[in-house]
Amino acid sequence: MGKIKDNMAKMKCSECKRITVYTKRNKKKVKEKLALSKYCPFCRKHTPHNESK
Repeated sequence: MGKIKDNMAKMKCSECKRITVYTKRNKKKVKEKLALSKYCPFCRKHTPHNESK
């Protein structure tokens, strides 16, 4: 079984603007966009990642 695409959210690095992380969220309960600190392999450091379309 794969991950359900409806629950997946793309996370874009705020520094290099690349999509580096995919995560799950409940879109029915959480209406606002996610903002997490994640590791970016292109920047080679932890940076803020924001949810994108």
